[in-house]
Amino acid sequence: MTETRSDGGAGRTLSDRQRTAWLRLIRSENVGPVTFRELVNHAGSAEAALAALPELSARGGKRRIRIASQAEAEDEIAALTRIGGGLRALGEHGYPPLLRQVDGAPPLIAVLGSSARLASTATVAIVGARNASLAGQKIATEIATELGNAGFTVVSGLARGIDAAAHRAALAQGTIAVLAGGVDIIYPPENRDLYREIADRDGAIVSEMPFGWKPRARDFPRRNRLISGISLGTVLIEAARASGSLHTARFAADQSREVFAVPGSPLDPRSEGGNRLIRDGATLVTCAADILESLQSIELGHQPERPFDIGEPANDDAPMRPIEVGDSDRARVLSALGAAPVELDELIRYTGLEARAVHVIVLELELAGRLERHRGQKVSLVDAR
Repeated sequence: MTETRSDGGAGRTLSDRQRTAWLRLIRSENVGPVTFRELVNHAGSAEAALAALPELSARGGKRRIRIASQAEAEDEIAALTRIGGGLRALGEHGYPPLLRQVDGAPPLIAVLGSSARLASTATVAIVGARNASLAGQKIATEIATELGNAGFTVVSGLARGIDAAAHRAALAQGTIAVLAGGVDIIYPPENRDLYREIADRDGAIVSEMPFGWKPRARDFPRRNRLISGISLGTVLIEAARASGSLHTARFAADQSREVFAVPGSPLDPRSEGGNRLIRDGATLVTCAADILESLQSIELGHQPERPFDIGEPANDDAPMRPIEVGDSDRARVLSALGAAPVELDELIRYTGLEARAVHVIVLELELAGRLERHRGQKVSLVDAR
């Protein structure tokens, strides 16, 4: 079912049955956002993909794969409902329209607070050092306040320092916090009151992780790509050379979004990341007016949409016809793969196989834990020995 929305995107609403199947699939072993998309497009629906998982993983060399149960999915949905939250699916109203355009966009996000806030395309991320200076926090406060007054929603990661300062300054207009853990896990705990204010004052809390998930170090890069993906541009205020905030800005560049950086003293290591970004082509800014001027060339609400290509059929009993893949085809793909990432298109050309057959074999290997996906539609074997 498709309907036209005022946010400019094509909207759809999943049934309860479909939503539960989507959640089971994305919570199953070795299934990430890209794999989810490939599985549903291959099988025709999330339910059909769930049924196909054991055979696909076995063909890839893994005899047993953990599939999230119906009860686990229903429990997670119920837990979200109890705290006033819910799940938004890729393509549904309330799923951030700019995030839809990002490769590897999560098929489901957990949301607490305002779905209307998430439907906006007038969004700017502000990120920076956790151990921010007073001057850095003041700049973040000023920029966030002025952006909010100009009608923009400020997006950040609820961290100490710059993130917290930006969120607090944008509370009156509504702000979006993206979490590395579950939508119910407040990190750091000292921002508990800020978390509640964001949800209560026309803002939104967002996460792609399971309910109750405690964030690990490797979960923060996933969060950072969502922060930049939700936003038209990312503003960096104080960041060390190898900081997570700098990674957020680089994600923004990879996603063809605007990158802004506030310059700082070359004697302060917290300014090294931003100064390097400026040297590499980021837009130097000192106030919100600089950001607004750069964003004037972007027509809000009319962003080019990536096609909604996760195909849930109207009738779940009519999945796509499976493609036959032989052992010789699998051997040909395996012989072409190694530890060095290669583009999928290159792999298809080299093997001479039908594109869909190669995608199925890649799926089998990934579900078996033998293949890793990389940015730029590249894949490699996990262990090429």
